Amino acid sequence: MTAREGQTFHGVSRVVRYVNFVKLPHTLFALPFALVGVVLASYHTAVTMREVGWVVIAFTAARFAAMGFNRIADREIDALNPRTQMRELPSGALGVTEAMIAVGVACGVFVFAAFELNHVCFLLAPIALAWVFFYSFTKRFTRWSHVVLGVGLSIAPVGGYLAVTGTWASPWWMLCVLAIAVATWVAGFDILYALQDVEFDRGNALHSIPVRWGERGSLLAARVLHVLTIIALASVGLAVRGGAIYAAGVVVAAGLLLYEHTLVKPGDISRLDAAFFTMNGIISIVYFGFVFAERVLS
Repeated sequence: MTAREGQTFHGVSRVVRYVNFVKLPHTLFALPFALVGVVLASYHTAVTMREVGWVVIAFTAARFAAMGFNRIADREIDALNPRTQMRELPSGALGVTEAMIAVGVACGVFVFAAFELNHVCFLLAPIALAWVFFYSFTKRFTRWSHVVLGVGLSIAPVGGYLAVTGTWASPWWMLCVLAIAVATWVAGFDILYALQDVEFDRGNALHSIPVRWGERGSLLAARVLHVLTIIALASVGLAVRGGAIYAAGVVVAAGLLLYEHTLVKPGDISRLDAAFFTMNGIISIVYFGFVFAERVLS
């Protein structure tokens, strides 16, 4: 029997199947960035617990829809890849129709949550869904799917900010550099993640930076992207006039990213799970913690 993919829960209950279907715990990767947007918005507009609740619901539903749609779109590819053959759709643990219904419900929850927040979020919700769904097809025709994914997740902090204020940030470039920080962060670690499927992707005419540039070129690309991440995070600090606490958060994030890159080396990707899953969850949570502390204590 093919081994179960890493970072999944054991069990056969319907709940466990759905949790594994969309890797629900990985919501922690980007949810803190959505909450960063909320915290930064609080400098200009008072934040209510109701708004925070709807932001969490909106983000969780959007991520469920995006991941579920990706699993549906990739089900035939996943069935061929030894690493992914035991995912819920190719293994038969969930049916395609059932998965489609679940994704549809998640989309409905996301749009409703956006409606409950404000009219700007409601109007932008379909565009956000369209972009994250588009990502699922990009590896069939472009190596830049990692960047498309990054842009998709960069919607989170922008959405968190707009959910509170209903208007663009001042200075106008603050949300831009925050989105760039998230986009480059995600694209960098997605390039690392794609290293484990290079041979399969080449054999099945799938595109990625590792397929095109090889292992060393991909590691370099991921490092460059993560340097840009830190520069962008520092720029956010300038935009909000962050103090020592925020600066410390950027330094800690840089240190964690540096450590992540020591776990993946040319010729040795055996610790990729630790680099991709554990460290990225820690980075987003730690950064949010420093941003929140800066807001509360300064």
